[in-house]
Amino acid sequence: MRRADALGCEFIATGHYARLRKDEKTGRHILMTGLDLNKDQSYALWGVAQENLARTIFPLKNFTKPEIRKMASDFGLDEVANKPDSYEICFVPDNDYRRFLRDRVPDMDQKAGQGKFVLSNGEEFGTHEGYPFYTIGQRHGLGLATGEPIYVTHIDPETNIVTVGPKEELMGTSLSASGMNYIKYPDLKDEREAFAKIRYKDPGAPCVVWEENGVLHARFTEPRRAITPGQAVVIYEGEDVLGGAWIRNVEQPQVVEKSTN
Repeated sequence: MRRADALGCEFIATGHYARLRKDEKTGRHILMTGLDLNKDQSYALWGVAQENLARTIFPLKNFTKPEIRKMASDFGLDEVANKPDSYEICFVPDNDYRRFLRDRVPDMDQKAGQGKFVLSNGEEFGTHEGYPFYTIGQRHGLGLATGEPIYVTHIDPETNIVTVGPKEELMGTSLSASGMNYIKYPDLKDEREAFAKIRYKDPGAPCVVWEENGVLHARFTEPRRAITPGQAVVIYEGEDVLGGAWIRNVEQPQVVEKSTN
């Protein structure tokens, strides 16, 4: 926006697959899912403020990716038309994010070098390369020999401890999040049934959302797998984006032990 202002431009056009409309009653600019749900990028746009959405144009909003490829081919832009889809981090072309982090943070190994793998009961279970190199739900690349699949279930950056366990320990029923940006409504003070995504490629799930004391809460109808602090939770109402926030805490399902009587 600063660049647009410097150039005297009123609008910014982006290639995101998303739609936008203005609610004439409320005056709010409402972000919507793209027409091509396979390429929908509304999840990545939850943090755009109202004053910036008002100046945003999505030219691809009513097209699918195959239609755009055909247009590019018709215009003779064969290199673009035939370019493979990217599924990795766009600014890490070799997909080696560990190398990327070490390049960007020269003293990475001193700041967050080897640490402990532990089980949920605190028992030590091996050593790891440093907490920034792992993510919740990760199974491969842990270097742990076990008789059953084991996953990263919790990461503590303060202690550089990575907790691992069975897939059951990945499940979460509720989350709290901060740094909210609301889009369709000015706030979510009252409980509202909605649909939430907890990562970019997440299909989403029904939930109840509300804000309390500056914290956004979401309670899911069914437990979700690998709700990850640091990821964004994006709330939807049909095709409309209500808003989003950064996940901070996760509540796991309560385990009720069976009586032996």
